[in-house]
Amino acid sequence: MIRFLIRLLGFLVLAAGFVALVVDGARAIASGVVTLTSLETSWATFAPESLSSAKAAAGGGAAASVADPILAFLLSAPTFAVLVVLGVALMLLGRRPRRLVGVTP
Repeated sequence: MIRFLIRLLGFLVLAAGFVALVVDGARAIASGVVTLTSLETSWATFAPESLSSAKAAAGGGAAASVADPILAFLLSAPTFAVLVVLGVALMLLGRRPRRLVGVTP
């Protein structure tokens, strides 16, 4: 049951990634210039409070020197790329284990 929910969440995140890609594509066609929306811009549009709290949580503590460059890289990445990678990772995490040929359970 948990694997099903993880796969479902992965599928929904993957679909959101493709929606973000279509939005960026439509915006590029309309303006004539290819521009990709960063994750930070998308996140600030939909939930600015959670973005500021995530930045504050990553900025505090002993691991801040490691977390800051990683967070900066992820927030500057295109939204569709982050969502597609996260969706594929969740779908792979929730997949059924392979059946071994010749092995009885």
